[in-house]
Amino acid sequence: MHDDGGHDFAARANGFQRSQIRVMFDLAEDAAANGADLVRLEVGEPDFDTPERITQSAFEAVRAGATDYTASTGIDPLRRAIADELDGYELDYDPEQVLVTVGGMEALHVTMLTLVDAGEKVIVPSPTWPNYEIHAALADGQFREVPLPYPYDLDADRLIDVIDDDTAAVVLTTPSNPTGRVYDPEPIRRVVASAATHDAYVIADEVYAGLTYDRDATGIAALVDHPERVVTVGSLSKTHAMTGWRLGWLAADEPVVEAATGVREATTSCPSAPSQHAALAALTGPNDAEREMYAAFRERRDYVANRLAEMSGVRAPRPEGAFYAFLDVEGATDSMALARELLTDHGVVLAPGSGFGAGDEGRLRLSFANSKQRLRVGLDRLAAGLDE
Repeated sequence: MHDDGGHDFAARANGFQRSQIRVMFDLAEDAAANGADLVRLEVGEPDFDTPERITQSAFEAVRAGATDYTASTGIDPLRRAIADELDGYELDYDPEQVLVTVGGMEALHVTMLTLVDAGEKVIVPSPTWPNYEIHAALADGQFREVPLPYPYDLDADRLIDVIDDDTAAVVLTTPSNPTGRVYDPEPIRRVVASAATHDAYVIADEVYAGLTYDRDATGIAALVDHPERVVTVGSLSKTHAMTGWRLGWLAADEPVVEAATGVREATTSCPSAPSQHAALAALTGPNDAEREMYAAFRERRDYVANRLAEMSGVRAPRPEGAFYAFLDVEGATDSMALARELLTDHGVVLAPGSGFGAGDEGRLRLSFANSKQRLRVGLDRLAAGLDE
């Protein structure tokens, strides 16, 4: 396929649309460069620096010569530390069942390439993070979105109705990006049981598990009768403020890990050695800084939820995890137009709901990864914009 300049690209490259989150990010960057005073509530990235003990460990590893290739699966001490970390979510994985990846993004990509054959279905309840569709397409899979009605509880019947022998994987994200919901155990069990019946897998994206507020966080594989059909994906980006370090993992039965390792050896070979040593420090050292981050996010969650409950013309389920609220705006039909208007006329930046699923026009995602002071200003501006 040719672009307008005569370049010959693969069809898949031309089929991808830009993330609407990134579109809003770029619009905000341009406006800020021209002097606009904006409250940025569109990006899902912690507003904290990586804790000092973690960065220091990376410096020390580099000075000690840890700059070579590592094993494709990751360094053994880190695999053990990840297995220990997962034990805190009641997940029973040995180090040999862990593959260290270049962020959670690569874990998802490698998992899709490992599990999905051309034409097989990848089923995802929505609202959902948009990159799942891209990962399915890169594996030549057929993306199937299953909309969940407000307040976005996991409806097992809706998913089971579309799981069949042509299904390769179901993706469950809990806590959810963008809704902040934490799925209840019983519908999770039913979905995993249905997937297992059809020899499909459930990809459990649990990168926000460490930011669960109202209940103990338990991994999906610990809740079900078929943990061998679950691939657990995790990351240090959100819970340890390590987005730029690009360090994540997948954990699964050893045959899955072995197959996934073969795929990743043909792509990134191995994660950065300094990042792996930083991750080891993150998981094994004192976590005072992370506890402070968690407390801040929980306080902000409470503040945002209370403010939204008082706001006219909008409803949002109380976030139970992650750092997002998903707003259903009364009378809104074009979420990108609404997001642009709020940026241009009111100086507050949110992500349009249309970026999270075909049925999410009229909705907005608000990230509370910002200071409480800026959240107060941003919510004041949002209320003013929605009152017009």
